[in-house]
Amino acid sequence: MNQIINMIVRQVMRKFITKGIDKGFDHFSRKSDVDPNSAEGKQAGANAKSSAKTAKQTMQMVRRLGRF
Repeated sequence: MNQIINMIVRQVMRKFITKGIDKGFDHFSRKSDVDPNSAEGKQAGANAKSSAKTAKQTMQMVRRLGRF
């Protein structure tokens, strides 16, 4: 019985931690001092979005490797 409870708690905690990491990456990737309406700002936004996507994918791969 204890093992089942531990398994469920681990799954829930993993989901909360994953959501927290994703929110953190999203928060820091959109912070910018450049005007978002200018061409330079749009390019910076696109770069930040691609960097955040790469970071998320890297974190997912690390989590997958950590399971084995």
